[in-house]
Amino acid sequence: MADADPPPGDGASADGPVDSAETSGLSAEASGADATGGPTATAGAIIVPVEPTSTLRSTIAHVAEAAANDGAPALHLVEIASWRDGDPESDERAAAAERVLERVAAWATADLDDSEAPAAADVEVVTAVIGADDYLFGADDYVRVLAEYAEENDADRVVLDPEYTPVGNTTLLQPLEFALSNTSLSVETAPVDRPTRRERFRTEATTGRFVALFGLSLAFYLLLGDPTYWFDAVTGVATAAVVSITLSRVSLDSTPAIPRTPMRIARGLVYVPVLLYEILKANLVVARVILDPRLPIEPTLNRMRVIVGSGLPLMTLANSITLTPGTLTVRARDSDLYVHSLVPWAREGLFDGSLERWTRFVYYGRRSARLPTPRERDDVAILQGDDATEELPIAAADGGAVGAAHESDGVDETGAAESIDDEVTDR
Repeated sequence: MADADPPPGDGASADGPVDSAETSGLSAEASGADATGGPTATAGAIIVPVEPTSTLRSTIAHVAEAAANDGAPALHLVEIASWRDGDPESDERAAAAERVLERVAAWATADLDDSEAPAAADVEVVTAVIGADDYLFGADDYVRVLAEYAEENDADRVVLDPEYTPVGNTTLLQPLEFALSNTSLSVETAPVDRPTRRERFRTEATTGRFVALFGLSLAFYLLLGDPTYWFDAVTGVATAAVVSITLSRVSLDSTPAIPRTPMRIARGLVYVPVLLYEILKANLVVARVILDPRLPIEPTLNRMRVIVGSGLPLMTLANSITLTPGTLTVRARDSDLYVHSLVPWAREGLFDGSLERWTRFVYYGRRSARLPTPRERDDVAILQGDDATEELPIAAADGGAVGAAHESDGVDETGAAESIDDEVTDR
């Protein structure tokens, strides 16, 4: 762990470890030297959260040089899982993360080999995927797993890539830095050049995506017209070509593949009558409630964490829920769906996860459809009413949290400030 032998006794000389710490940019206090010239402790390990970005290579080069100069015993390159073990396609995503970590580890090792710092050869490069045991939502959850990993591996410093985006579609760097500031970890953003041109909201243009969108557009056009009439055929081809050229980069989030895409289409056709049956059944229940003079409704807002992946599968589930009378998806955030239910029957059916299982069946097959329901996973919450099990999301804002803590703890006016500060710090 140490990059220099401690002095044999008190009274370290000017050439001792204290000066070497100063040379690497560390103060006597940070390097562990006491006022009497006692033993000097080296810097702790450094953690770098990793995701493929345009500045990742520069960040790794900066951190490797810093670790060598500061005498850090280890450089931990970690990927915080945006999935949970057992999710659909979790094995593929974990394998992709391992490939990314293998590549950045090779970069760090090469940079350390090229470094002229004496301690470069002593820096160990470690890779790990963390946080895959549970769902992580927001900066607080990412910081929690980072802090636990840092404590287990004697790390005291986190360096962030300025383009770091752990959830794939929302940049969390600023709130991540803020949340990390409430821990004992030192946090900094790598001082590397960021690209001046932002990445466009589009994916790579491929032949598969173009052909798939062309076929879908043409089929839909001919379905509305007359496929046997030459004019409709010609205008259909022209229209499909324009749609494909214009939208092929933004309409599909993955390239269609054989046999995956045809199987999804076939399973989707099986799902259509199931969804129509659920809509019919819900219509009858809601109609009975409306015709009842007592109007036995119990409107509540509910939260449900779903295992369907992101993008198109999540959109399919959210829209399926909305199409079913008695339930309305009002918000989708990460893997959380916030759904308003009109009657308890609709809420219980939502928690039983029938539509979630069918969505998994459509996109991932029968094996994924057998995963536990939201109720079985305890991934549900009621946010309103007498049966509420969680506060509304708005209560998690600063004002709501403070008010809630003040009221629930019964703090009097003289002790309010101290309790509020503790609450905010804990969060």
